[in-house]
Amino acid sequence: MTENKAASSSAVFEKTSESNSNSDIEQQREDATPYTGVVNEKEYGHVRRGLKARHVQFIAIGGIIGTGLFVGSGAALVRAGPGSIFLAYSIVGTVIYSLMLAIGEMTTWLPIPGGLTVYAYRYLDSSWGFAMGWNYTLGAALTVSAEVAAAITLIEFWTTEQPKVAWVILIIGVIFLLNIWVVEGYGEAEFVFASLKIITILGLLFMAFILFLGGGPNHDRVGFRYWKNPGAFNAYLVPGPKGKFFGFLKSFVNACFAFGGSEVICVAASETLNPRRNIPKAVRRTFWRVVIFYIFGVLAIGVLVPYNDKGLTTALAEGKSGSAASPWVAAIVNAGIDGLPHIINAVILSSAWSCGNSFMYAASRNLYALAITGNAPKIFAKCSKRGIPMYAVFAVFISSFLSFMVVTDNSAKVFEWFMNVTTLSSLFNWLTLFLSTIRFRKAYLAQGVKTQDLPFHTPLMPYAAYYGAGMVVFFILISGFDTFHDFKAKTFIANYCGVLMFMIPFIGHKIYSIFVKQEPMLEPRQIDIFTGKAEVDEWERQNPAPEPKNLWEKIWYTIV
Repeated sequence: MTENKAASSSAVFEKTSESNSNSDIEQQREDATPYTGVVNEKEYGHVRRGLKARHVQFIAIGGIIGTGLFVGSGAALVRAGPGSIFLAYSIVGTVIYSLMLAIGEMTTWLPIPGGLTVYAYRYLDSSWGFAMGWNYTLGAALTVSAEVAAAITLIEFWTTEQPKVAWVILIIGVIFLLNIWVVEGYGEAEFVFASLKIITILGLLFMAFILFLGGGPNHDRVGFRYWKNPGAFNAYLVPGPKGKFFGFLKSFVNACFAFGGSEVICVAASETLNPRRNIPKAVRRTFWRVVIFYIFGVLAIGVLVPYNDKGLTTALAEGKSGSAASPWVAAIVNAGIDGLPHIINAVILSSAWSCGNSFMYAASRNLYALAITGNAPKIFAKCSKRGIPMYAVFAVFISSFLSFMVVTDNSAKVFEWFMNVTTLSSLFNWLTLFLSTIRFRKAYLAQGVKTQDLPFHTPLMPYAAYYGAGMVVFFILISGFDTFHDFKAKTFIANYCGVLMFMIPFIGHKIYSIFVKQEPMLEPRQIDIFTGKAEVDEWERQNPAPEPKNLWEKIWYTIV
């Protein structure tokens, strides 16, 4: 057996060069129940690897920095106060870190088309795969509409004269073109969008520090003044300590929406060059991204803007848009910095565009995964010569026409409705990934594969997966608790239809699989963890990661 070359990058992470099978593992491969697709690749084509290291790194960043931080955090601040959102975003950040560790183990072992859906299909059962695929596809497609609605609120900061329908057509049209051409086009767009977001958030954090010390035009030393008056916690639903606790619980919904899309690198694994090099690097850096962009970000928001800010509360109550849609822009306006709000608003607009682009990609790839597993019409598995599942992309494009809801209602309300629906959808995706990781771990250990044989592993597993799964169940349970305070059917449906998006296909398929197909629950030693691995191993042997040729390339490869 070829020796594994282990390299320790930190106390938490370890990475081995390439996993290899001994005779026992080969025997387990023969005994495993094989996973088979139902689509002939020669007839339908397949996706191809075109995403480079820098694409993967910036896709991972783009999946974390979005309108949930730039826009949605405003409503969370007003509702619960700076202390609540700081705690909630920090806690959800630990769950996201655990999620990325789970993704790292599964995707580097088997970076094949289908990603999330195929992992659930193989490691849990066909009903989980079916429900996961449709839930992710519908949820991601709705998120495209959510991001378009967010973009419209930002455009209205400048003008309300042009009809909303024109802006909707322009935004989703550009997103469609970026997704239908070549996967490199999607990657390049995310590279540019994410670069803008990184520069902006770092600039905003620097600005927050300057204003904190009194370096703004009005020389007002803000400090933690707003944490004392009006306070760090705001009461929600009812007054007093109980209301402040409710505000803290509700903050988890905004935090989960903000982190939605973090798992997109799992979807992109099958189209990534050298995935066993690039995916672990993206996963390994998640911790610092969460800390810098989100923990420091929401802390800065709470420092610069009080939860009772007149402009923010009035605009949210009346469903207005513009500067009120973003606490960052509101903070800049309050500080008296001329001109900068327009620049920041433009960058936040690009962020919404970026997230819409990313989720159209994710939705189309999951629809493709459903097709290759036989759970969606085969036409959605059809790929162009450039490796694009064109019919799947077109279907998601058509579904994004829900964005036209902003034409008949105010954009802020539409954005909030989409946020409620897609947040629960994301939570079920995360839960499925955690459960898939737990089953994957049991399967490879039962089949003679050692942890050290994995291309990426961490001593925090499987504890991180159990922690993440438990927290996600908690988030699902509390997501719509406020619905029962003043019950309204419309609000209840908005808060919980995300549950139905997963449970209806899951229960329906489970009944079918038990009574019609009579599928048994596989034992860990029967789970197929090998099909497709040999092809990936061979591809990586023939296409090794490029080595740096000079000092500048060494620096660049270190960064990306």
